Amino acid sequence: MKTAEIRKIRVAIEGAAGYTAGELLRILLFHPFAEVRYVHSESHAGKAVCSVHTDLLGDTGLVFNDIDYKDTDVVFLCKGHGQSIKFMQQTLVPAHVRVIDLSADFRDESSQFVYGLPELQREKIQQARYIANPGCFATSIELALLPLAAAGLLTHEVHITSITGSTGAGQEPTETTHFSWRNNNVSVYKPFRHQHLKEIGMCIHMLQPLFNQSINLVPVRGNFSRGILTSCYTECALSQAETDDLYFTFYKEQPFTLISQTNPDLKQVVNTNKCVLYLERYDNKLYILSLIDNLLKGASGQAVQNMNLMFGMPEDAGLRLKASSF
Repeated sequence: MKTAEIRKIRVAIEGAAGYTAGELLRILLFHPFAEVRYVHSESHAGKAVCSVHTDLLGDTGLVFNDIDYKDTDVVFLCKGHGQSIKFMQQTLVPAHVRVIDLSADFRDESSQFVYGLPELQREKIQQARYIANPGCFATSIELALLPLAAAGLLTHEVHITSITGSTGAGQEPTETTHFSWRNNNVSVYKPFRHQHLKEIGMCIHMLQPLFNQSINLVPVRGNFSRGILTSCYTECALSQAETDDLYFTFYKEQPFTLISQTNPDLKQVVNTNKCVLYLERYDNKLYILSLIDNLLKGASGQAVQNMNLMFGMPEDAGLRLKASSF
C-alpha cells in the first residue's frame, strides 16, 4: 500500500531580491515539504530569479512574478524595514495564508504578530497566523541570556560586544558596507542604542518580569561577510557545573541551540541554522559566547524553522545544513 502523498506547503516570497530572500530560496527549493510558487520583486518583475540570485542557476526556472494568494499557504515578507507595515495595510491577505515577516516592523508586544523565537515561544508559534521573525543580534543575545532569565538569575548589568558580518547591513551598498571600506577594517556603531535592544528586553521580561538592569550592547562591524559572534558577561553566583546544567537542561529539546565544551569559532555556524553557546566562569562573572549565522539562524533559517512549526512539520525539515570549514 502506497503512503498518501503529502501536499507541499505553497510558498510565496515578497521582496525577493535581497540577501534574506536569497537564503530563503536556497533552503526552500530543496525543502522536502515546501514548494516555492511565487517570488515577487517590484524592481525585477519578469526577470529570471537566477539572474539576480546567480548561484541558483540550474536549480530553478522561477521568474519574479505577482503573487496569487488563493494559491499560497504562507508568504515570507523580505521587504525593507517600514515596508511590511505598509504591505499589511495595503494587501488583503486571505484568512488561510500565514505571514512570516523578516523585518523589524512587528517585533513588539502590542503587535498581532507572535515573536518567532522557537526556543522561547514554540507553542505560540505552532498556533500563530502571523510571525515576527527575530533580529540577528537579538537572536544571538537572547539565546545567550534566556536560561538565566528563566531561573531569575539576571540580577546585574549585562555587558555585550557583538561583531557581525557585512551581510547584516543588507544588499543595498552603503558607505560602511562596500568592500573597499569594510575590508581590513573594524568599527563600532550604535553603542548602547541598537534597535534590537527593545526586543531583547521584551524577551527577558517574558521570563523574568522584574528584571531592571541595563543590557549594554556595543555592536561591531566585522570585515567578513556573514556570521555574528556575541561575547557577553554578567555577575552570577552559580558554579561552572551548575551553569552547565542550567543551559543543557534549558536547551535539551532544542534542535539548533547547542552547548560547546570548547571555545568555538564562527566557522562552526556559518551556513547553518545553529546557535553555538560556550560558558565559562571568571571569579564572580559568567562569560558567554553565542555564535550564529546572521542570514540563517539570524534571519531566513529561523523563518523556515518557524514555518515548519506553524504547519506541523519536523522542526528541522530542510535545515540540516553543514558548515563550510575551509
